[in-house]
Amino acid sequence: MNKPTNSEIFSISTNQNFEELSLRIFRYQAATSPVYNEYLRLLKINIEAINSINTIPFLPIGFFKTHDVITEQQKPEVIFSSSGTTGMIQSKHLVSQVSVYKESFVKAFEHFYGLPKDYCFLALLPSYLEREGSSLILMVEDLISLSNHPESGFFLHNHDELYAKLLQLESTGQKTILIGVTYALLDFIEKYSIELKHTIVMETGGMKGKRKEMVRAELHDQLKRGFGVDHIHSEYGMTELLSQAYSTGKGVFQCPPWMRVLTRDANDPLSIVENNHTGGVNIIDLANINSCSFIATQDLGRTYYDGSFEILGRFDNSDIRGCNLLVQ
Repeated sequence: MNKPTNSEIFSISTNQNFEELSLRIFRYQAATSPVYNEYLRLLKINIEAINSINTIPFLPIGFFKTHDVITEQQKPEVIFSSSGTTGMIQSKHLVSQVSVYKESFVKAFEHFYGLPKDYCFLALLPSYLEREGSSLILMVEDLISLSNHPESGFFLHNHDELYAKLLQLESTGQKTILIGVTYALLDFIEKYSIELKHTIVMETGGMKGKRKEMVRAELHDQLKRGFGVDHIHSEYGMTELLSQAYSTGKGVFQCPPWMRVLTRDANDPLSIVENNHTGGVNIIDLANINSCSFIATQDLGRTYYDGSFEILGRFDNSDIRGCNLLVQ
């Protein structure tokens, strides 16, 4: 089986290149992933007849709660788990090569923002720090390390210290990224109001049961006023993926070249709908080569012709995800 290399995945430059590599990875995972293989068998899929990404069957994300989704001959170096809430079954992602995850998030960050060493990273992620198995914490830890900035670091509930740090960095004109879970950012601006000129505020989504969910536009308006910024950036990632999409404002996300979002028909999950139509969010993450690169999420979204997408909510009766984004 002709397994694509990491260098092939991270050097994708054209749509044709993406499609060809997606089909190769589909056939590789169809043959080597016991869970995905059984899923395709039950659907009576003729693997050789799959000739475009629009006809690839996507594995429902719920399988990560009940099965070990990993290709044969692979052993996990780390197991990421979703946060969820008490009593909820957690998703688990068996990652056989942490180095691939690190290469993916570093290259994605560089694609959208430039070199990590140019930034100071401040992380306000209490609900992630207070548990084990968070892929987001590993990502931010690595970005902090790559920044090599003495002021980079994590903040739990010490908002006074964070406020002083932001003022200090602003006074020197240091480019800074404040990445925070949504409810913690709201908690901060209830206590402090600040005008940030050199800092990107990036929310990771989710109230974690700490606050009621909010319409995205209302949330971002509150955050913009509290931090004195024109735009709120967002990161879209999840436990089951090895790649992230980013939004530089208004909740419109862009994917790195090895990741793509499609939308499926809500009433016919094996059919892809056209751009500008709302549907279930399907994600192709080619970096996830040793697990499953084709995942049908429980998010509702809309894709656009330039490859961007929005998250509009969630399917009814689906679990509240640890990385749940905002209902709109």
